[in-house]
Amino acid sequence: MAPPPKTPSRHRSRSETKTPLTASMFGVNAAADASNPFIVPSRPSSPIKRATSSTLQVSQTLQRQASSGVIRKGGVESRLDVVSRDYIPPKSEKRSRSQPSRDTRDRFITTRDPADEVAATLDLMSLNPQSASPGHTARLAAATGVPLNRRVLAYHEPPPAASSDPLMAQARELARPLYARAGSAPAGSSGTTGKDRKISTFPYKILDAPGMIDDFYLNLISWSSQNIVAIALGNSAYIWKADTGEVTLISEGPEGSYIASLDFSNDGQFLGVGYPSGAVELWDVESQSKLRTMAGHSAQVGCLSWHEHILSSGCQDGSIWHHDVRVARHKVMELLGHQGEVCGLKWRSDGELLASGGNDNVLNVWDGRIGDVGTASASARSAARWTKRNHTAAVKAVAWCPWQPSLLASGGGTSDATVHIWNTTTGARLHSLVTPAQISSIQWSPHRKEFMTTHGYPTNSIMVHSYPSMEKVAEIRDAHDSRVLFSALAPNGELVCTAAGDENLKFWKIWEAPKVKKSKEAKDSTALGRTNSGILSIR
Repeated sequence: MAPPPKTPSRHRSRSETKTPLTASMFGVNAAADASNPFIVPSRPSSPIKRATSSTLQVSQTLQRQASSGVIRKGGVESRLDVVSRDYIPPKSEKRSRSQPSRDTRDRFITTRDPADEVAATLDLMSLNPQSASPGHTARLAAATGVPLNRRVLAYHEPPPAASSDPLMAQARELARPLYARAGSAPAGSSGTTGKDRKISTFPYKILDAPGMIDDFYLNLISWSSQNIVAIALGNSAYIWKADTGEVTLISEGPEGSYIASLDFSNDGQFLGVGYPSGAVELWDVESQSKLRTMAGHSAQVGCLSWHEHILSSGCQDGSIWHHDVRVARHKVMELLGHQGEVCGLKWRSDGELLASGGNDNVLNVWDGRIGDVGTASASARSAARWTKRNHTAAVKAVAWCPWQPSLLASGGGTSDATVHIWNTTTGARLHSLVTPAQISSIQWSPHRKEFMTTHGYPTNSIMVHSYPSMEKVAEIRDAHDSRVLFSALAPNGELVCTAAGDENLKFWKIWEAPKVKKSKEAKDSTALGRTNSGILSIR
């Protein structure tokens, strides 16, 4: 029997050979498979039933589209999660070794990409929040305040390595001080200086001073206009001639007592010495002989100050006496304005004003005119012209400005540690400066608009400040092993002598005088000493 003729078709299959167990998915030829016992002959279903059938019927057109990668909209394939874009990493630009490109982005505050790019990246990474629980995601976003389609952190390439060029490294080292923080100290240095100043942090000379009394309320060193340094060690007073380095014992007090204060006269020919008994002695420096003893104080005389022939003394009972050393009745005036011990006393260079500081935290400025004791004019002038109570600790450090006589500087003790600058003409406080430690003394520079302060615990330092900016110019930390108690300025205004309880007398070159052409003899006469040793002994 001849086979039935084939129905002509416009599109023929690629191959007549079929894979076993796959032909049922694409339809069955009833005439060809009639002898197969496993297939039940049935008529083709209608297009309507085929569309609603549970079995997926895939047409040849869909097969061709699937094999060619074309996705039909609205079909079954549109309900699948299909990745339509692959992640393409950003192109890394090659950097030139000679001219590296700079990354302008901040390494700490991250930059955020635009919303559309971030959303596309999240979609590609299957991190779209729509696939998660919308309620939980919304609660997290509301709690953290972070937008859903924005990244929190962005990771960038590390910055380029520093250049290994030795010339560039040397240039950076030279420019480093220009960008250093103000007042910062270089490594291994015990002092700090401004970039326009060169102040040595090591003493110019050191003298051994055994027996130095560690008492904040005493005044035990003085430097005369004759370039002679006087220092009190226990009950003895010594003088050291800076020109020759010669040491001489000039005064020796009673056994068991001690010297509480000393000061040179303006011409450097006489030395006043105060004792705890209240007595004040007057010594001739050249002949090393005692001229007289002026008694009258009832307690310790802790500070002395000269103006011409008037020697003023501050007592522990709060009184200040003016002694005229030319007459037998030496007491010519008494000033009463302190409730505690007078520990700071200084005449102005013209003799018109006298400044005093006391343990009662009070600074007084007195009229310098002297009158007879008991007269009406003397009683009127015995009241202080200005009384300042801004300090909160003992006022020992008082100093007059040499180039502006109306300026007065005062410094307080441990609980105050503040420098105040006063205008003694108007009584106004011009400037204030808080320091890190108690202030034991103040020295003004005669050559610069600067002043120096010495400090006790905890820094034991020497500090130099500019005026009127009050900025720190230099600091020498741990200038002594204990608190720096006393200081004196050299007559040339360059060197400063400091003394402390560590029994050392140190000389520091803080300022420089204006350069003036001098002869060889003048240079020799102004030299500090002619000894080769850096450490000398007074005894």
